Amino acid sequence: MSYTDTGQPQSGGSDYTFWKDHTHISLSPVAAPSILGLFGFAAATFMVAANLAGWYGNPVTTPLILFPFAMAFGGIAQFLAGMWAYRARDAVATAAHGTWGSFWIGYGIYHVFIAVGLLPGPSTSVTAGVAFGFWFAVLAAITWSTAFAAMPDNIVIGTVLLVLAAGSTLLAIGLIAQLSVIETIGAIVLVASACLAWYAATAMMLQASSGRVILPMGKPDKRSNVPGAVPQQRIQYESGDPGLKVGQ
Repeated sequence: MSYTDTGQPQSGGSDYTFWKDHTHISLSPVAAPSILGLFGFAAATFMVAANLAGWYGNPVTTPLILFPFAMAFGGIAQFLAGMWAYRARDAVATAAHGTWGSFWIGYGIYHVFIAVGLLPGPSTSVTAGVAFGFWFAVLAAITWSTAFAAMPDNIVIGTVLLVLAAGSTLLAIGLIAQLSVIETIGAIVLVASACLAWYAATAMMLQASSGRVILPMGKPDKRSNVPGAVPQQRIQYESGDPGLKVGQ
């Protein structure tokens, strides 16, 4: 079949017309993936970072108890949220949840090897500690990028990622240079990012369930930040509408 310069079929393109008239595109609605992703990140990060900061437990045995939770909630759940964000066409959420979900899965696998004695832990081996620090170095680089990308559209999400990037940077420095004070400060900053993530996920969930702004998120449209107001951009589409770029 031949086409004109405009891309339209020339005469005789009956097959083209038939398939154009008989083609249907079905799009299924999706809830905001970042609600699950942020809750998973907040829970795993708070539990592990509080331990790294020395608030409870010890650096040898407690991580071995924490890793199943971190791997399942922060890893698998958050990684799935990243893939659902991909389906919702949200590049920032895909990068952030996909990256940190992968990290928590890797964290869990690493601590399985520690538990069975096949690998040394970062708290008992300088070599392991330095190598683990480079994990946070690459995480920090990616997270800084996502933070700057998110800030124009959502100040709260951007702040979550900025604080997370800062904490990752401090942990990378503390672990690589073996500076325990910097490592502790970095862990505390990660706890702060977990608290901000909990706020962001709660705000998104409340808006999705009520259809109104309950907790402001710092959206560009001022009406979307007034408690009780109907936001200009809904957190998710109503049932039956296409699930494209919503809730992030």
